[in-house]
Amino acid sequence: MVQIRREIAAVADGKYPADNNPLCNAPHTVADLVGEWDRPYSCEQGVYPDERLKQNKYCMAVNRINNVYGDRHLVCTCPPISAWLEDNSEEKMANLHNKTQAKLK
Repeated sequence: MVQIRREIAAVADGKYPADNNPLCNAPHTVADLVGEWDRPYSCEQGVYPDERLKQNKYCMAVNRINNVYGDRHLVCTCPPISAWLEDNSEEKMANLHNKTQAKLK
């Protein structure tokens, strides 16, 4: 959170534009890193905004989906709890899986 505040301050101070900075472009994916870097901050700053990440970094497979809408409106694909309490035959679990997948389409 402290690092996020520093990045906000850098935008407020005019160091980075409001529409092209480490915060609005996060998370940085592997595709971002191997492609042409055309951002006003270094690739290292985008990938490792905090020094502690150099030891244990997880690279996202995709950037944000639907910007922050996808971050705030999560969809649970888990079966209902009642499915775990009732008879769980293979056929019933397969049907439950198919129903869950159909909801996602």
